Parts: sequence; C-alpha cells; structure tokens
Amino acid sequence: MSSFWRSAVALWREVRSALLLLALSVFAAISVFGALRWREVDAENVEIAALRVGRDISVAGDEGPELVLARIEFLGTRGEIDSARILVDALDRPGREALAAKGRYALGNALLRRAFELIERAELDGAGPFVNLSKREYRRAMQLAPYYWDAKFNFDVATRLIRDYPGFEQKHGDELEVEPKKLWTDVPGVPKGLP
Repeated sequence: MSSFWRSAVALWREVRSALLLLALSVFAAISVFGALRWREVDAENVEIAALRVGRDISVAGDEGPELVLARIEFLGTRGEIDSARILVDALDRPGREALAAKGRYALGNALLRRAFELIERAELDGAGPFVNLSKREYRRAMQLAPYYWDAKFNFDVATRLIRDYPGFEQKHGDELEVEPKKLWTDVPGVPKGLP
C-alpha cells in the first residue's frame, strides 16, 4: 500500500468520530426544528378548524396567512365587515396572491350579503354602496387570481344588481358631491318610468 493511502486511512480514523458526531448533531437540530414547526402548524390547524365550526378566536394580522384567511371568512359570515377589511389588508403581501384573492372574495361576499339584507328590507338607497363595494372587492380578487371562477360569477351577480355608469365615477378628491335624491332605483324589479 502506498504512503498516500496509509496517510488517508490514518486521517479517516482520526476524524471519523468527529464527522459522525457532527452529522448526528445536524440531524438532531433538524429533527427538533421540524418537531417545533409541526407543533406550530398543528396548533394553527386546530384554530382554523375552530373558526370554521363557528368558535370565535382572536387572530392578529401577522399570524399565518391561512389562519388570517379563516378569520376573515369567519368575520364575513357574521357581518363584521370592518374587522374583516383590516385583516384582508394584512394578506396583501408578495407571494400570497391566491390567499389574498380568497380574502377579497370573502369580504366581497360579506358586502353583498349586507346589500341583499338591505334589499329585502326595501332599503334600496342603502344597498347600492354595498353592492359597489362588493364589486370592487371581486375585481381585486380577479386581479390577484385571474382564473378565480367564483369571484367572476359573484362579480357578474353584483353587476346585474346595479349597473356601472361612467358618469358616476369620482374624478378627484375624497369628497363626493351631493346628488338630488333619485325617485327610481337601479335595483331589478323596481319600475324605471311612469306606469
């Protein structure tokens, strides 16, 4: 055996235990990290399941995006639109487009449900802004996820409730001009002219 191979075998005998110890330490660190992460994900899944069955759990905007989305859906079904809107804005981050689209869709559904409640109570003037806000949220959802069929369908429903008129768009500033009260509405089923 040549001197090169003898020195290589001697070197291997000296460093073998140190390399094995290093490999064992790296494996243990990875295992501990994986176990902690699994525990966090499991706890998050329990909270998501609780929100889906109707149990109220407080969620901050900086928690896991799936948990934030579940909270938005929970708030939307209960009509807490302002609270849901704050969390939807927390989802608007790069890499979360699909979840942000689902959040915008859930918020749009909450707004449209509110509009339908007002229409059922014959408060037609109050329903219009909620329909327009729901259309805006559906548009944002479709911008984030262009092939989101549910958002397209609900946008179409909201558009059929109240038509978009280019003359009603706000041109500048934050204040809206006061318009004279309309005698007729754009909601279907209400006459548009004289009998």
